[in-house]
Amino acid sequence: MTNAPLCLMAVHAHPDDEAAMTGGILAKYAAEGITTVLVVCTDGALGDQVTGATPTDEHHEPDAVAQHRHQELLASCKVLSISHLETLGYSDSGMEGWPQNNAEGSFWQTPVDQGAARLAELIERYQPQVVVTYDENGFYGHPDHIQANRITQVAVREAESVKKLFYTAIPKSALAKFQQALQEEGNDTPEEELPIEFGTDDDLIGAVIDVSEVVAKKRASLAAHGSQTDSSFFLAMPEERFAQAFSNEAFVTVFDHTDTPDGIDDDLFARLR
Repeated sequence: MTNAPLCLMAVHAHPDDEAAMTGGILAKYAAEGITTVLVVCTDGALGDQVTGATPTDEHHEPDAVAQHRHQELLASCKVLSISHLETLGYSDSGMEGWPQNNAEGSFWQTPVDQGAARLAELIERYQPQVVVTYDENGFYGHPDHIQANRITQVAVREAESVKKLFYTAIPKSALAKFQQALQEEGNDTPEEELPIEFGTDDDLIGAVIDVSEVVAKKRASLAAHGSQTDSSFFLAMPEERFAQAFSNEAFVTVFDHTDTPDGIDDDLFARLR
């Protein structure tokens, strides 16, 4: 239990990452009056352009993409009522194997200690008790996600305020139920959006948070990133089906310096209030 004002910090790689895996908790805890801090590590310049140009197209303009995605990020933060947005401004490294992985100034090429020092400054400023980021594989192997994990691991090492560190996760059981429901309705799950390797073994899950009351805000947050999500399979779902699929957000507990929980927590701030 703590007497300090409660604060949640989510560390993400690109604009729009905050919506997919943590949009629910960011909106939920903001509605409870808890300070929410979103840290976005890169400029997202290697996303799709609003014109439809992809990063491999000759006429793709990374600077224009970065500027547009920042405006989308601001809109998403407004939807989720995020208290503080912090952008580290590193260059988007692109998907695994892209030449931009090796570009000078890219997040992937940034020394971990350097990125961690900048994140540690933000942790010192905001004093979060709870920090959330990706697992060591960056959830699906994206270099920038992996780097976000690495700098977070180092930054929280000496942070006295941080009592809990969580990784985003999708339980394998939840994936299976979702896929079964789609099949029963005669729909196919697009492999590029929901590959089975995303799933986390259920026995590794340390917290499952009910975000049903704010699931509409999560959907609106995704929609705010229209340049990246306009063709999203998930936004094409009826609202009721979307709510069924996204009313819970699950996490792996990396460390918890409060009393050891008995079972799966339903609150990231359990034993801290």
